Amino acid sequence: MRKPIISTLAWTGLLIGLMVNCIAQPNSIDSEFHLLLFSKTDGYRHASIPDGIRAIRELGGKNGFLVHETENADFFNDTTLKLYDAVIFLNTTEDVLNELQQKAFRQYITNGGGFVGIHAAADTEYDWPWYGQMIGAWFKSHPKIQQAAIDVVDHSHPSTRHLPDRWVRTDEWYNYNHIQPDINVLATLDESTYRGGENGRHHPIAWYKEFQGGRVFYTGIGHTPESYSEPLFRQHLLGGIQYAVGMKDTD
Repeated sequence: MRKPIISTLAWTGLLIGLMVNCIAQPNSIDSEFHLLLFSKTDGYRHASIPDGIRAIRELGGKNGFLVHETENADFFNDTTLKLYDAVIFLNTTEDVLNELQQKAFRQYITNGGGFVGIHAAADTEYDWPWYGQMIGAWFKSHPKIQQAAIDVVDHSHPSTRHLPDRWVRTDEWYNYNHIQPDINVLATLDESTYRGGENGRHHPIAWYKEFQGGRVFYTGIGHTPESYSEPLFRQHLLGGIQYAVGMKDTD
């Protein structure tokens, strides 16, 4: 007897059903907020991705977030994305979503979803203008890893509330192009404190905005593995996540 042939579409439906089943049950029991941590790469792959996953999982465990990490872009469909309060792009690079997945992600944002972009999230989806508008800028270039000073210009946001006015640390510092005029800048780089800056006196390195119904937070910090063990950077990330999921009071 010949075995029945299951179509590719049927297998896709089965896969999505299994993903929804596995995710939805613990979400409804264990945590108040649910995060999809996405780290797919189609270009340069950061060695710090495992450190970032570990740090965000630890932050989630201590602060009531259930974190589901994946590199599977099939999670970007209307059914599955509804399970999450925010999506985090952790050092994603280049083309990580196809057209159908892009459509689902855009709908997720317009339905009020949250987004957190970390470092190379700005080095992602160059052929998708909507993504560039959403995240707020695209990567242009970077000098070698070195120490620089960050000026925190807005302490009212949960991601910067606990930071010093002048934050000196070591990382890979991005220069940006296509910087959107609607970003709310939280912190800037002082280009006089390092070599290779190309954005001038107003060089944003962290920002947030409301966008088409959703909430967007981006930080350019997070290239090095050591970043994810820094208490100040972890607090910075936590505040960005809290904003993205829509928490009103984070103190």
